[in-house]
Amino acid sequence: MFTEGLKIMSDGEAQGFIREVNLSYIMLAQRMLREDRLVGMFRLGLSAQSAELLATLTLAQTVKLAASDHVLCQCRFDDHTILSTLTQSGGHVDVAPAHTAILLASQKAAQFV
Repeated sequence: MFTEGLKIMSDGEAQGFIREVNLSYIMLAQRMLREDRLVGMFRLGLSAQSAELLATLTLAQTVKLAASDHVLCQCRFDDHTILSTLTQSGGHVDVAPAHTAILLASQKAAQFV
């Protein structure tokens, strides 16, 4: 049976993975925002206010935020058009990045509550 080889993840393991994802995301976001704020905001889907907050977190604040029990980054898999554009093969490969950028730009920037 398919499920025989699967290991059930404990809550502690899941929490550890979430912390790792959060810390990696925050560090990536900070690096992108420090290198080029506008491009980072666009690629991450962040508002100027959220970008400023993320870019100026101290190490202690970053670690505390990463320890949240919620995944902080938002995947854009909920938008069928964007997902299908990113996964298409063949066709007009030369315009695919521009088409994806246009679709992503049309989305509202994320805000921290």
